[in-house]
Amino acid sequence: MLLKDKVALITGAASGIGKEIAIEYAKQGAKIVIADMALEAAQATAKEIEQSGGIAMAVAMNVTDEAQVDKGVADAVAAYGTVDILISNAGIQIISPIVDLSLDNWKKMTAIHLDGAFLTTRACMRAMIASGKGGSVIYMGSVHSHEASPLKAPYVAAKHGLIGLAKVVAKEGAKHNIRSNVICPGFVRTPLVDKQIPEQAKELGITEAEVIKNVMLKETVDGEFTTVQDVAQTALFLAAFGTNALTGQSVTVSHGWHMQ
Repeated sequence: MLLKDKVALITGAASGIGKEIAIEYAKQGAKIVIADMALEAAQATAKEIEQSGGIAMAVAMNVTDEAQVDKGVADAVAAYGTVDILISNAGIQIISPIVDLSLDNWKKMTAIHLDGAFLTTRACMRAMIASGKGGSVIYMGSVHSHEASPLKAPYVAAKHGLIGLAKVVAKEGAKHNIRSNVICPGFVRTPLVDKQIPEQAKELGITEAEVIKNVMLKETVDGEFTTVQDVAQTALFLAAFGTNALTGQSVTVSHGWHMQ
């Protein structure tokens, strides 16, 4: 087992990409903390993992709430001793042209993606340093950490920002054996993406099928969506990597959309 006895706190893990990572990590021996605003759904995911022979707990966590983040991490440490892996995954999407975007929605988006990444990073780094064992911080970026698309100004800005944060964590964390990297998926068929399809069709004046083919998957090499398992396997690789040789990097998982 690649992650035997490691403690992984995963935000937004009650569903979608976060849930898939949680399930994969549990299979590899990690103790899982499902951190999500939807506590009942988080508890259901934790129960599902336990019924499959894994170890998991759920904590209520709004990643923009400093006190709630600190309490959730403290609860994880109280239960399992430390946090070895942070997956900063919680996120939302709001589709709007810049000229129609409200300041409230800009702040909402950047708060969840950037403030949430900062608050969970700070709390988990403190736990990692206190344990003396170090750890791995993994951010859920996007191809939009490197590329831009219309109608997604705060999302693109925030996802670019995660790469900068990861680089600073890599610099500051190295002496404590803390690594930091960013996963940059292409479009993954989660509820977050499914919600965007009709919204973009309306804004762009095209069909939903055209959104999928000519917007979302246009730049891929094979016209295929990235899968949650693609992302989970990348998250496993990054968490299990043993040295600081791989830190401060972004790994794009996108069927060839954006090549570095």
